[in-house]
Amino acid sequence: MPAVVAAIDQGTTSTRCLLFDHDARIVAMEQLEHRQYLPRPGWVEHDPAEIWSNTRTVLAGAVARAECRPGDVAAIGITNQRETTVVWDRTTGEPIAPAIVWQDTRTQSICDDLAVDGGVGRYRERVGLPLATYFAGPKVRWLLEHVDGARARAEAGELLMGTIDSWLVWNLSGGLHVTDATNASRTMLMDLDTLDWAPDIAADLGIPVAMLPQIRSSSEVYAQVRERGPLAGVPIAGILGDQQAATFGQACLQRGEAKNTYGTGNFLLLNTGTERVLSQNGLLTTVCYALPGQPPVYALEGSIAVTGSLVQWLRDNLGLIESAPEVETLAASVEDNGGAYFVPAFSGLFAPHWRPDARGAIVGLTRYVNRGHLARAALEATAFQTREVIEAMNADAAVDLRSLKVDGGMVGNELLMQFQADLLDVPVVRPVVTETTALGAAYAAGLAVGFWSSTEEIRANWAADREWRPAMGAAQREELYARWKKAVTRTLDWV
Repeated sequence: MPAVVAAIDQGTTSTRCLLFDHDARIVAMEQLEHRQYLPRPGWVEHDPAEIWSNTRTVLAGAVARAECRPGDVAAIGITNQRETTVVWDRTTGEPIAPAIVWQDTRTQSICDDLAVDGGVGRYRERVGLPLATYFAGPKVRWLLEHVDGARARAEAGELLMGTIDSWLVWNLSGGLHVTDATNASRTMLMDLDTLDWAPDIAADLGIPVAMLPQIRSSSEVYAQVRERGPLAGVPIAGILGDQQAATFGQACLQRGEAKNTYGTGNFLLLNTGTERVLSQNGLLTTVCYALPGQPPVYALEGSIAVTGSLVQWLRDNLGLIESAPEVETLAASVEDNGGAYFVPAFSGLFAPHWRPDARGAIVGLTRYVNRGHLARAALEATAFQTREVIEAMNADAAVDLRSLKVDGGMVGNELLMQFQADLLDVPVVRPVVTETTALGAAYAAGLAVGFWSSTEEIRANWAADREWRPAMGAAQREELYARWKKAVTRTLDWV
């Protein structure tokens, strides 16, 4: 029997490959960062060719580190930054422009034009999403309108579009153009009931349906790696958008179970089972996962644009710290935030506000505030934003959260995790395997080839590593949160 499953975790700032054994233990890992291009205010771009090159490198590197042969790898699963969009030539495979990243806000005028007829909720009942710059559909329209000759080439059938999963499968397989239902549900072009493209919405956006990939389940053998590729002949057998992959990896497989990923942004997903719940409180309705021969499982999602990337901003833009882990030490040097609140609305505010006119602000400053207070305010911003999303989720799902499973790069920050438990007044639980995004992709691929026999095996693999329990009084908790909400109002109507 093959010994491992490979997971390609293509994220906003880096590409990683992790190999997992049958007990979900990490056997090897390789990682490469890619460049962030910021050509104008509000624009964020990636180089698709760099991402593909890095994917090849980390895939080969992880296998070499584990001293595996291709026959030792049962399958490859892919998880990806979801809404980031690539358009490329069907024949040559050359991208026509840089990838437009999910954080990018250049498509606001397109969203505004579409909202003239029906408002920002014009398509929400069918696709579960508001009209927002976050999603892939408007990004494709922007490329077709602004790259010379792109629209004519698209209408002639010469161009393909895809989120990063489609781009990687196309390159790994030698030309298969597919996506899964979780990624398709982030384009604003997929009907949540049929799990198929909505031609009328595509027409409204001016996107030829022939550009779109085939929508498949999240766990099946799509193709084998092409002969001249890394791990030639190994099945490509799982695709999940990164937040759905983390939900799967956290074994949130029953209705009412939730997880929160602390990464570049924060993404909280609540499994709503086979019922798609339309949010009345600013959340997204999305596909949680789709297994072959079974009804799709849906989720409510609260998406927060800036959390971990705020720590990067303190490091790279302000030079306040030299490395990301230093932020905890600096924040712990003070007892509280000193009255300072940091609302990182760099790309507007996502859930539950959906205010593209917001911009970042630090408020409550006095001469007393020092570097430590700013570091603490930056960390606390993550917890405050998470509480906003959870309150919206409790209202939509009519169920109060009893504990929160957490994962992602920031969950090693114990000061943040304790503050999160204090602010939510529920336990916060970190699993033994914190690489849940990659693990979810591995699970999807492994299920498709029989490496794991059932979702019950996935549930049995999950184990808690650390739990933080609330220790803050109710009066203090509510006072802090009230001041946060006041700070949020100061960011609105800026642009």
